[in-house]
Amino acid sequence: MSEYPVTPDEDEAEDLAPLTLPLDAWHQTQGGRMVEFAGYMMPVQYEGIMAEHLWTRENAGLFDVSHMGQLLVSGEGVEAALETALPIDLSTLKLGTVRYSLLLDDEGGILDDLMVARWPGGLYVVVNGATKWDDIGTLRELLPDDVTLNHLDDRALLALQGPKAFAALERHASGEYPLSALTFMKGGQFTLGGVDAWISRSGYTGEDGFEISIPADDVEAVAQLLCGEPEVKPIGLGARDSLRLEAGLPLYGHDLSPETSAVDADLKFAINKRRRTEGGFPGSDRVIRDFADGTARRRIGLTLEGRMAAREGAKVFNNDQEVGIVTSGGFSPSLQHPIAMAYVDAALVAEGTALTIEMRGKRLDAKVAAMPFVPHRYHR
Repeated sequence: MSEYPVTPDEDEAEDLAPLTLPLDAWHQTQGGRMVEFAGYMMPVQYEGIMAEHLWTRENAGLFDVSHMGQLLVSGEGVEAALETALPIDLSTLKLGTVRYSLLLDDEGGILDDLMVARWPGGLYVVVNGATKWDDIGTLRELLPDDVTLNHLDDRALLALQGPKAFAALERHASGEYPLSALTFMKGGQFTLGGVDAWISRSGYTGEDGFEISIPADDVEAVAQLLCGEPEVKPIGLGARDSLRLEAGLPLYGHDLSPETSAVDADLKFAINKRRRTEGGFPGSDRVIRDFADGTARRRIGLTLEGRMAAREGAKVFNNDQEVGIVTSGGFSPSLQHPIAMAYVDAALVAEGTALTIEMRGKRLDAKVAAMPFVPHRYHR
């Protein structure tokens, strides 16, 4: 655990080799094809993206998300202090409850999306791997000196996702209450194969599943234990991306950025009701204004005809008028046709609206579609 991590400056960072995760050798033993992502070497696939995607939808997939930043914010007045940094209502966050939130800049642009949970010793925050050092720096500036922000860099993070995740995990998890007591966005302390673990019923695939925070020294034993179950296989970044796209979940750095706001990103639920009126967090003036007046554009889902997928950066047209841009796109293994997310003019967000997307000099027919593209199966 490092309270004051040393971060390289930009020039030094360019010269640094990608970091490795605690499971690096295990991934390679399992046949993982390693690529650089968010400054780490990570498995993009094992058997193949299509096969891994469909396996997770039907069984259970184990994802290594240890590149993400795990933080513990604690100290006297921690709730009020963190509310000055995040648009979250911590007065209603009960012990063991998990909530989605956003880190905003002074103009209301999104610096990151994150998860906050109440632990007995403070508030546990999980941020994206590509932005974690910037997030830590931003939070340190916003939080008072008597509130401590610890980077839990001695912990690993796994995600077990899919309709059979519960059955596989239940065989090994024990605690003061059964694993079945956890519903979506609830968590608690358990023992998993003799290892102390924080387990929450959450994830980013749209499926029922769990996120598991454990000491890094124990992660290989836990991964091996879970993948020893017949329902579980290791799954790479490629399938994680196609699963979250089908689930209509935005990815920071693609669908979310400082140029997007909570309202135009269709993430109104991430701004708690009390905070929408009281403000008191970075960018709150813009957030309150956007809630009242709306925004010029909105994040939408698109379904495409044919087999060619739209990719990030592709322009969206209404007849011959450019009206938006694709931020994520790909072929949906579950639906067997291409899907995409895009930001378009707010007047064109009605389901069924016909648009076209320009790809490689061609115009692809598309229609605005409701998200998620594949229904969520969270255990509520």
